[in-house]
Amino acid sequence: MTDAGDDVEKTWCISEVDIFRDLSEAEMDAIAAAAPMKTYSAGELLHSPAQPSEVLFILKRGRVRIFRVSADGRALTCAIISPGTIFGEMALLGQRMYDNFAEALDEVTVCVMSRADVRRFLLSDARISARITEILGRRLADLEQRLSDTVFKSVPQRIATTLLTLAAENRTRVLGARSPQIALTHQQIAALAGTSRETTTKVLREFAGQGLIRLARGRIAVLDPERLKDHAG
Repeated sequence: MTDAGDDVEKTWCISEVDIFRDLSEAEMDAIAAAAPMKTYSAGELLHSPAQPSEVLFILKRGRVRIFRVSADGRALTCAIISPGTIFGEMALLGQRMYDNFAEALDEVTVCVMSRADVRRFLLSDARISARITEILGRRLADLEQRLSDTVFKSVPQRIATTLLTLAAENRTRVLGARSPQIALTHQQIAALAGTSRETTTKVLREFAGQGLIRLARGRIAVLDPERLKDHAG
């Protein structure tokens, strides 16, 4: 983990973040001064139950996976956090990590806010507070859907659903790409779908053989989203 705070870049972390979309430059400057930037490499943990801390992360760049580990060592993905939103341990907002881990899926840039600054800058502003409530409600609905998929969908259906979700998120991030690109390993896809890497590789090769996707090292291109939806059930 390295500090990325730089006077020129402070407001960069706050601007374009959805919950701050209509703040004035002065308001964003004040929040940026209270929320230093940090960067994490892919695979690095931002939060773990072994090192709990009450801070709120504002995700500017990259993706973060929130997951928990069962007693038998299996990982269950609870959420994939995309840029422009928040996560972390913050009881003031009803945002709890419990026994969850937060892992960087790519190189990640976050701004970090303390409890006192959350109360001062976020909860005191009705606009921001309402948007945070909306984000947390949507995240709970996503978790319920993910848990439902785990119970009722087959492994190939879960993998297809995972690919479609990631493709939708990444569609605008790879400029010049004709097909949506997913920059994740088979192991990471397996963790998101709640299955093993070996099973994931087998299913992905079957999808590739049917012309639904194209596999490359560390990257998957979705070639036929409509047919992949059929496989997602």
